[in-house]
Amino acid sequence: MRISVAATIKPIALLCGIAVVSACNPTLRTHGYVATEEAKPQAINPNTDTKASVLASLGSPSIEGTFDEADETDTWYYINQVRERYAYLRPQIQDQTVTAITFNEDGQVQKVAEFGLKNRQIVNYSDRETPTRGRELSVLEQIFGTIGRIPTDRIGGQQDVPGGGGGPR
Repeated sequence: MRISVAATIKPIALLCGIAVVSACNPTLRTHGYVATEEAKPQAINPNTDTKASVLASLGSPSIEGTFDEADETDTWYYINQVRERYAYLRPQIQDQTVTAITFNEDGQVQKVAEFGLKNRQIVNYSDRETPTRGRELSVLEQIFGTIGRIPTDRIGGQQDVPGGGGGPR
């Protein structure tokens, strides 16, 4: 029984084609706070809710405001993102919802605001490196910098030196 080359190449080509096509399907992933029917951030009422009731209904926030102490308010943020990823490419944000709940100094909800992808702002951060003390060494200085610094009495077959020459002779 002989199997032709064309008969073996067709199934292999078909499998390769299926693998390529399936790799191009996007993968959707949801990150952050996922609202349920019982716990929706939009259901928070500024007239009646407090920190305790928000914590009981929504749970812990994704982020708490860090610079709110100056104006005596506190803001909790509930963030939800849906990201789409193709194979090895960087994920792209398809949908984003940020719910900001602001409390006054008494812990009462002051306002509830919701932001989407249209409202987002790109934050420019400084990518400078933190300086370290000392001086920078070139590659040659790093390689040859220890020559002459190791005491010659430590080189040799001393048995008592940690990491020394020990072992059978």
